[in-house]
Amino acid sequence: MMNRFARIAGWLVILLLTGTVITLAQEPTPSFEGDPAYPAVPFPPDVEWLNVAAPLTLGQLRGKVVLLDFWTYGCINCIHMIPTIQRLEDKYGDALAVIGVHSAKFENEGQTENLRQIIQRYGLHHPVINDSDFRVWRSYSRFGVNAWPTFVVIDPRGNLFAVQAGEVPFEAFDTVIGGMIAYFDGLGEINREPLVVAVEGEGHPASALYFPGKVLADPLGNRLFIADSSHHRIVVADLLTYEVLDVIGSGEPGAADGAYEAAQFRRPQGMALRDNILYVADTQNHLIRAVRLTEREVTTFAGTGVQGYNRDQSGPPLAMDLASPWDVTFGDDDTLYIAMAGTHQIWAYRFSADLIAPVVGSGREGLVEDALLAAQLAQPSGLYFRDNQLYFADSESSSIRVADLTEGRTAGLAGPPMNDLFAFGDVDGGFGDSRLQHPLAVIGLEDGRLAVADTYNHKIKLLDPITKEIVTFTGQGGTGGFRDGDLTTALFDEPGGLATAAGKLYVADTNNHAIRVIDLASQTVSTVVFPNPELLQIGGRVTVVGGNNASDEIITLDAQTAQAGTGAISLNIQLPEGYKFNNLAPFSARWSADGTVVALAEADQSQSLIEPVMPLVIPVTLNDGSVNLTVDVTTYYCEAINESLCFIDQVTLVLPVIVSAEGSSTGLSLTRVIVPPSVPSNGIGG
Repeated sequence: MMNRFARIAGWLVILLLTGTVITLAQEPTPSFEGDPAYPAVPFPPDVEWLNVAAPLTLGQLRGKVVLLDFWTYGCINCIHMIPTIQRLEDKYGDALAVIGVHSAKFENEGQTENLRQIIQRYGLHHPVINDSDFRVWRSYSRFGVNAWPTFVVIDPRGNLFAVQAGEVPFEAFDTVIGGMIAYFDGLGEINREPLVVAVEGEGHPASALYFPGKVLADPLGNRLFIADSSHHRIVVADLLTYEVLDVIGSGEPGAADGAYEAAQFRRPQGMALRDNILYVADTQNHLIRAVRLTEREVTTFAGTGVQGYNRDQSGPPLAMDLASPWDVTFGDDDTLYIAMAGTHQIWAYRFSADLIAPVVGSGREGLVEDALLAAQLAQPSGLYFRDNQLYFADSESSSIRVADLTEGRTAGLAGPPMNDLFAFGDVDGGFGDSRLQHPLAVIGLEDGRLAVADTYNHKIKLLDPITKEIVTFTGQGGTGGFRDGDLTTALFDEPGGLATAAGKLYVADTNNHAIRVIDLASQTVSTVVFPNPELLQIGGRVTVVGGNNASDEIITLDAQTAQAGTGAISLNIQLPEGYKFNNLAPFSARWSADGTVVALAEADQSQSLIEPVMPLVIPVTLNDGSVNLTVDVTTYYCEAINESLCFIDQVTLVLPVIVSAEGSSTGLSLTRVIVPPSVPSNGIGG
């Protein structure tokens, strides 16, 4: 057998050559030299798995090189490693088993539904463990797992090989994994039998927008620019009617320049507009792109396409390596500011000098206020400039901060005042007492206040930059959701971008795949409805269109009186004429009622059905008393002839129930009549 120490030393040489330091597994100081082998730690039997048909054991992975990726989804270093992992999976196929161990930093990240969304957002195809209680993490902490990301390599016999924290270059992984597979292949011990995966969301219809990250309003040009991030494109809509005016980018990930139809982006985020040129933070390409709106052409403005690590360089924009630029904004006429999330800095491009360089942040991750280039930032992700003050949402420190460009120093405005990257929560109040959770955007309002996307709290908050008092404006926190209406009942799900124009606040409601509109005068929330959504389809795919009919409306039905005993609930969903249930996305219903007046068996408390037959009949036991019976219903439906454009109806039905001797039967009945969507009469529907 290959000497274990020789294999470790081989990786160490590669890592040293690439400027990375390896940490050998320790307990606290045992070596992996020679025998006996050091077995990997089994997975706890009751952890929750995603992206796989059934939980896995190390025994099932025997014969494969196993790579455990300890990550948390808001961490920029973890995001940086996703393309590297995907390259390894593409190259080594089923001889390599990548297991994502998601040990959440933030409370919001530990919720399974949010993790499921992230898996879809970043296109992960390997099994993922929700390690929200850190059990897997703790079982490997004695071997060096104590930071995000950290990688553990396990050989095909189930023995630990090494542990490495930080961003590991593809070449180092490639040499080690390739050599290990070749060695064990020679012994006939490599198992290439595919794992049975069940990728989250695979097979479901597409949505018109897919995890939109940022939004930009242009009142002078009457345009709304939307970073349709996971569709790898920019959507241009009319600011008043929301008619789709143009789509910039093919929808396929890449870095190609050229005409709108051929150009490519890779998860674009923030945008800034000047002289009819749209500057785009092309985040995962590590580029700034320039979209010449008159010529309908995309060019590369800054970056080489290679992720940068240098934190104190300056030079011509096309010669500089950038690192996950997340937002851009203009300062004075000569300056474009860039939130360089990957190096925990803010950079600036000076047009007059044709140079780009860091202007805020040392590059060391932290929450330290100081002179501009000495301050420590933590993944700045949203920018807003006013009166020589550069405000920024510092996501990993869960704070809103400002770079005073006149005084040459940074200062905190909301969130914790000290160097504590784990001081987060959902607390309104003054600076030092207030708490946020991974905010991604900040924008100025006409009254001088700042609007903040408190992303992981699913809220929009208002911050007074003078008094440093921050308060919730709208959104209910908790697990998030989707509901239009007044500010007190509206729901959002990880809002990531903000823009303002003409008394309205536009919100990129990322996990809801929607742009929401807050009317500041009427204090109401609505959802952008595209009157020509067919222009947003990619390759003719079945596409679900959200809109006002998709809002999570609450409808209280007339009360019903029934007799006690065993009976049935009848739920009838009436579709518009000419429409049918979507045969890809499931219809779902979730029932709840306090107490025992309406008693449903546990197995009958929720349904998920493809093309359900209506009415849906559910057995129930009724007991004397009164209660509100609630059902959350989600219906996907399509125009019956042209099936490629589909719609979603989400509604909560509340039925007051009285069970007494005065009832005429042991049955209850609920009906939802879906109103036809408003789409143009162009043969696509309506």
